Amino acid sequence: MTAFLIANMAPLMFGALVVFLLLGYPVAFALAANGIVFGLVGMELGLLNSQLFQALPERVFGIMRNDTLLAIPFFTFMGLILERSGMAEDLLDTIGQLFGPIRGGLAYAVIFVGALLAATTGVVAASVISMGLISLPIMLRYGYDRRVASGVIAASGTLAQIIPPSLVLIIMADQLGRSVGDMYAGAFIPGFVLTALYAGYIFLLTTIYPKTAPALPLEARSLRGAALVIRSLTCLLPPLVLIFLVLGTIFLGIATPTEGGAMGAAGALILALAKRKLEWSLLKQAMDTTAKLSSFVLFILVGSTVFGLVFRGVNGDLWVEHLLTGLPGGKLGFLIVVNVLMFVLAFFLDFFELAFILVPLLGPVAEKLGIDLIWFGVLLGVNMQTSFMHPPFGFALFYLRSVAPKSDYIDKVTGKMTAKITTGQIYWGAVPFVFIQIIMVGLVIAFPQLVTGGLDNKAAVDTSKIQIEVQQEDYGGGGGMYGTEEKK
Repeated sequence: MTAFLIANMAPLMFGALVVFLLLGYPVAFALAANGIVFGLVGMELGLLNSQLFQALPERVFGIMRNDTLLAIPFFTFMGLILERSGMAEDLLDTIGQLFGPIRGGLAYAVIFVGALLAATTGVVAASVISMGLISLPIMLRYGYDRRVASGVIAASGTLAQIIPPSLVLIIMADQLGRSVGDMYAGAFIPGFVLTALYAGYIFLLTTIYPKTAPALPLEARSLRGAALVIRSLTCLLPPLVLIFLVLGTIFLGIATPTEGGAMGAAGALILALAKRKLEWSLLKQAMDTTAKLSSFVLFILVGSTVFGLVFRGVNGDLWVEHLLTGLPGGKLGFLIVVNVLMFVLAFFLDFFELAFILVPLLGPVAEKLGIDLIWFGVLLGVNMQTSFMHPPFGFALFYLRSVAPKSDYIDKVTGKMTAKITTGQIYWGAVPFVFIQIIMVGLVIAFPQLVTGGLDNKAAVDTSKIQIEVQQEDYGGGGGMYGTEEKK
């Protein structure tokens, strides 16, 4: 029995973690508990020594000193303030009027505004809830198919997962040991390609089935001509300025992601103040939610640090490496297996849990196979976006369910009885967009330049050809002469 435990400590440890997670035990505590228990067992078996746990306090303080992680509360706070400042409502109303005369116009407006909100808030919940409250009643009022309406709102809200300043990209960069700015630059093009795929699906759907997303009737278009153009410009200006304040400064190298997040939070406060929406109750709610989410992330990170330290101590990293590098197909086989694994686990785990549990194990293997870690991180980010859309546990679906009508109601504009939206309709509406996200994963694999094209092409340095010249004093030759020694 002892020999079996020693030989299989790593797979047993990983299997125990999976069991804890399937039982619904909190992720942070499941990670930490597994690490501590298996660490104690490992010491009893002679695999580990007590000095391993003495490294834990320094690891925890290292997390607390990580400036990059400060971007998480900044971007979260910014998104929550913007959600309540009325910016999303103004955008959806104006862009809806702009696209209203064409079939699927409201759906296009939701996709466009979803991309804008993603580039300003970086928070999926804020985007889905805002668009669900504002756009869903209008879509139902004018005859949109309920599956199309719910699917496009949920999917457009999840664009905040991949379009910078996405929270998951910050965590991905931290776990892979890469720059957040590079991760943002790499994700920029794929994020907007995915937005275009959503719009392409709506175009195809409305071409084949025009009644699923009709144009707005004339009486519903309150703005026309020059008034509509002027209104569009004034509504688009604040979010575009905020996008430049956050992303522009990061891409230009003026600010770090943490500094960009701080400027974004300040900009959101100024915007809310200008709209006279900045109240103490709003501030208190935003700060409470930010504190809860930040604590949630840090607790998982501490738990994953405990688990990762012990897992590596029992050679778990080597076990994972041998498991994945031995797959048939080389790099492609590795990428297929990893993406299928991520897709399946996304049914049960959210993106934070996937990023903290699996990415630290997969990153070293990808690097050993010669895979660029920025590209790999963006690829996994696109894949993990499906975790928000998977029936039955997708968080975006839960967010939409919380604001969608649960019973028949009388529309306040038309005065007509409007049917409710069922949970089944929300689930079925999400399915086409999950397939689109899978197609996007395939596109990133097939065309890596979608990611690498957004990065600066820095000259590669061949470390095997670096020469270090060291001057040595020649005491035998006299005169204090120096010789030169070359080392490779």
